[in-house]
Amino acid sequence: PMAEIIDFSGYQEEPELETMNREQLEKALRQVRERIAQLDEEEPSDMNSEEYETWGDAHEELEDLADEITDRLEELDG
Repeated sequence: PMAEIIDFSGYQEEPELETMNREQLEKALRQVRERIAQLDEEEPSDMNSEEYETWGDAHEELEDLADEITDRLEELDG
């Protein structure tokens, strides 16, 4: 599971939100939310472990990304 988190962080290189259309943004948002749900299931039990810290960072990055995509969708509505 740890490798997955690290692999997925490649996605954090800001997909070009500005250039994406609504459909692409909605798809990206679904993928990010699915990944957050997966992470929730993989939450390490030891909150003081390095594994937990890595997990928490990945979770936070994904939540930030989801927020950015949501903001962008709202801009398109504006």
